[in-house]
Amino acid sequence: MSAATLTISSRNYSSWSLRGWLICKMSGLAFETELLSGTDASTRAELLHLSPSFLVPRLQHGSVSIWDTLAIAEYLTEVLPASGLLPADVAIRAHCRSIAGEMHGGFINLRSALPMNLKARHENFKIFNGARGDIDRIVTIFEDCLARYDGSYLFGDSPTVADAMYAPVSTRFRTYDVPLPPKIADYRDRVLAWPLMMEWADQALAEPDEIEELDMEF
Repeated sequence: MSAATLTISSRNYSSWSLRGWLICKMSGLAFETELLSGTDASTRAELLHLSPSFLVPRLQHGSVSIWDTLAIAEYLTEVLPASGLLPADVAIRAHCRSIAGEMHGGFINLRSALPMNLKARHENFKIFNGARGDIDRIVTIFEDCLARYDGSYLFGDSPTVADAMYAPVSTRFRTYDVPLPPKIADYRDRVLAWPLMMEWADQALAEPDEIEELDMEF
């Protein structure tokens, strides 16, 4: 198979880079990771939610270039069909795609009010109404999937694209001390203890602090 490179921005701050990296790792693809500098103006704009079209994460696989997270997932599902990125059952697979797509296109208030920051901890964080609505919807999604498929992850006992898409939310729940029902807190902790998440977090904690605007005191 052709050589592959995944270009990402900050491990500490970029939720989309985390999603793309998880999806590539879950697929079994052999790839190198290229990290853009946080001092680059376009990288800072993306991390500060000011850039509407930032082509990272970007997977370069031979002559093929894919820069949308869900497009990366769909591409890897096609070229590595045994990867298990999506459930085998067609109806469950459609549900998984719907859940992943909802994260891909929504929850803007949550993203703005509770930016991903793996190094930070904010106890008793004040959550305003817009973000609260997004949190309630995500909790409902988690409760429904965990009850419906009765597994450790959203669609059974193995992580899928949906778990990768919502993994940054688990980091936000921890960073901002978001109160959760016990079953959802257990799922959050399971995601945070996922070996791939721990590998990413270890590298994020070692990353230089380059985006001062995202280290503000709340």
